[in-house]
Amino acid sequence: MGSDATVAETFRPLLRLAFGASPPLNFEFWDGSRAPAAGQSPGTLRIRSKDALAHMVWAPGELGLGRAFVSGSADLDGDLFAMLRALQTAVPGNARLGAAGAVRALGAAGRLGALGRRPEPPREEARPRRGRAHTRARDAAAISHHYDVGNDFYNLVLGPSMTYSCARFTAPHDDGTGPADPAVSLADAQRAKHDLICRKLGLTPGLRLLDVGCGWGSMAIHAAATYGAQVVGVTISREQADLARRRVAEAGLSANVEIRLADYRDLGGEHFDAISSIGMFEHVGSERAAEYFDTLRALLRPRGRLLNHAISARGGSKIPPRSFIGRYVFPDGELRDVGEVVLAMERAGFEVRDVESLREHYALTLRAWVANLERDWPAAVALVGEGRARIWRIYMAASALGFEDGGLGLHQVLGVVPDEHGGAGLPGTRRAWG
Repeated sequence: MGSDATVAETFRPLLRLAFGASPPLNFEFWDGSRAPAAGQSPGTLRIRSKDALAHMVWAPGELGLGRAFVSGSADLDGDLFAMLRALQTAVPGNARLGAAGAVRALGAAGRLGALGRRPEPPREEARPRRGRAHTRARDAAAISHHYDVGNDFYNLVLGPSMTYSCARFTAPHDDGTGPADPAVSLADAQRAKHDLICRKLGLTPGLRLLDVGCGWGSMAIHAAATYGAQVVGVTISREQADLARRRVAEAGLSANVEIRLADYRDLGGEHFDAISSIGMFEHVGSERAAEYFDTLRALLRPRGRLLNHAISARGGSKIPPRSFIGRYVFPDGELRDVGEVVLAMERAGFEVRDVESLREHYALTLRAWVANLERDWPAAVALVGEGRARIWRIYMAASALGFEDGGLGLHQVLGVVPDEHGGAGLPGTRRAWG
């Protein structure tokens, strides 16, 4: 870099290549120089050091940019949702700089001193063990990476409901046909979601419920306390199991709820009247989907019901191992097309009776979680470190936008095991669960 050239001046040709005439955000660099947006900007993307460029040179694309944000060498300062949307709009997902652009980018990085030693990835980055995905050991490691970061941190983000799945923002006494209501509190919305699932499953006193991937026990506690169900909850996260057992005991429900540290593949020789799978299927993997539903089908009595509540994507999507989500959030995660889920359940012997989308509700849920995190940011950093707090802030905000624009979906699929005469025992219409 010439002695009189600022970082912004050196960087400006690359910004033009990436964004056209002007960037969608203000850019600010480590020497204090700026490249402003042409019009009003929702915020500023701060490149705090040349390490940010080094991350992007050594890992071009999403992963390098993610490493820069997690390490703190790059930051977004402003309305996070609006900034991410502006970047998404300005740079479509299939955009590429091309060979000439790559050469110019390397030249600029060299002039800025960013082509030296490869920087170490942030310590929060997951490194999945070698071998086939979705073995028991690899699944346990992936789940531990995401969930065993401290229950206090999850309490801060999720709020007192301790429910890490899409809520249902429906006002009290609403028949469920209206739009999602952002005025409903997160706690009430999570309670409404659990209640909807209990009604879809037809829970009544004494019925036996299996909650697969039970998290911190919120669904199990609601089903036992409100509907009198006898519940077995399973998770492979030790921290989740420990806290779930304490919460069950504090609720006075130890005689009604059993929390097991177990893989769903360990279940067998038992029978249940209903199964809830809430936010679990994303971790199963396409190769294991048939086994998953076969296993659950074998655990249900005739007329038993399964409610599968899961994020979906049109056409299905394996989370790439070199993506930000794959390395920092959900290693080995997969999203299935809801049509594939329905087909897999039918092939396992379920009669699918209802499919409901809660996509807009998940966007509101994620915005509420981001608000919780930002409100208690110093406490979050004290609990898990700034890198992990940054991961969660970016991942949840970006996911909210995905649910808002339809790139992501959330579906509840209700299936039943008919008896030998074809009886399903379900109500004739949806009015039974609203």
